Amino acid sequence: MNNPKVTLEYLHISNQAAEAKIALQGAHIFHFQAKGKKPLLWLSETALFKKGKAIRGGIPVCWPWFGPNRQDSTLPNHGFARTSLWEHIATESLSETETKVTLRLTSSSETLRLWPFKFELTLEVTVGSELHVCLITKNLDSEAFTITNALHTYLAIDDIKTVYVDGLEQKRYYDKTLDSFDNVQEERLEFRQEIDRIYQGIASPVHVHEKESRIRIKTEGSQTLVIWNPGEVLAETFSDLSDYSKMLCIESANALDDEPHILPGETHRLASILSQE
Repeated sequence: MNNPKVTLEYLHISNQAAEAKIALQGAHIFHFQAKGKKPLLWLSETALFKKGKAIRGGIPVCWPWFGPNRQDSTLPNHGFARTSLWEHIATESLSETETKVTLRLTSSSETLRLWPFKFELTLEVTVGSELHVCLITKNLDSEAFTITNALHTYLAIDDIKTVYVDGLEQKRYYDKTLDSFDNVQEERLEFRQEIDRIYQGIASPVHVHEKESRIRIKTEGSQTLVIWNPGEVLAETFSDLSDYSKMLCIESANALDDEPHILPGETHRLASILSQE
């Protein structure tokens, strides 16, 4: 990895198939690499590894809301899970080629101040030839609550100008750059400028095609996929975002009308399964 100073406590997982690094702050996977493959996740060379700051790259956990809070814009963007300290519950060797890590975040006086519900949030990460990430929300409150969330995955790519994404054809999407809902993806998605879109009705895997390989992304517990690259102009406004042309966000999410309503004692699972082909 090119990133210099990782000052936060993190787990380093290594087996015969792959390795991964997961910061306890945010349960944030900031490195994954299968044996014989290039790193799957992009990490900004200027990412901040500081208490209370989100890491730019890897897989931030956006929860219990995605984007700005609709009721109070002064609350943290993308919620508080990505900057909270999670508890390491277990690391299990499933086989010589698969390792499962479990981390947990529970409600506290601080979280109740930001969001008035009791919960248990678990992240299960399986490190193998593929990367399986599952975010499990359990309602421990006496009343139902509604969430939006995302596994905000930054993929490492060769060049944003030469990659394309298929599997989105004929899908409707919200275009944040135009604040427009009435859009349909006619062909494969290419990147010539800033892209910030929320695709809906996604039921099968999508693929990011590069010159000599492709990345497969499959979601579970959602039919929403967020795709983002800031483009050259917007990228210059981020002090912690190095070369934008080497990253592409494709995020398993629950957003817009795809909002899980979770009854007391019930759970919701959002998963992302990533592999290189």
